[in-house]
Amino acid sequence: MAGLATAEISDANAAHVASGDVRVMHPVFKVYGQSTAFSGPIVTVKVFEDNVLVREILETKGEGRVLVVDGGGSLRCALLGGNLAQIAHNMGWAGIVVNGCIRDVDEINACDIGVRALASHPLRSNKKRTGEKNVPVYVGGTFIREGEWLYADNDGILVSKFELST
Repeated sequence: MAGLATAEISDANAAHVASGDVRVMHPVFKVYGQSTAFSGPIVTVKVFEDNVLVREILETKGEGRVLVVDGGGSLRCALLGGNLAQIAHNMGWAGIVVNGCIRDVDEINACDIGVRALASHPLRSNKKRTGEKNVPVYVGGTFIREGEWLYADNDGILVSKFELST
């Protein structure tokens, strides 16, 4: 995401922000991972306290995409850990946004991937394979659809209906 700061993007695309084509996610996500700025086309998954589908997606070629995990905002277990973050990095994912918790924070922070999550939690998730892939989700105060673009840095997270430039 070299050179595409979210503040600059939002300033340069004020008309798209006003129309809703570019949305700013609520500032509730903590920054994890070595890649503090990342962007890419969005892949979605909706789960609740079960990360089997998260793993299945992250084991596919990322090709610079960003996985948005709608974990229902649960703070009762982690949906992503160090092993999955490393798999995501190895498979070419640009980043992961989790509407829920992660664990293995030190491992994730040592990994060259961008991660945003609500909090950390030591308990692992269920393994029942419940949830839905590639569906619209409501995360961070906005609806997010497969194929939209996500831009994240230390200032925040933007979601756009299309790829942006400054």
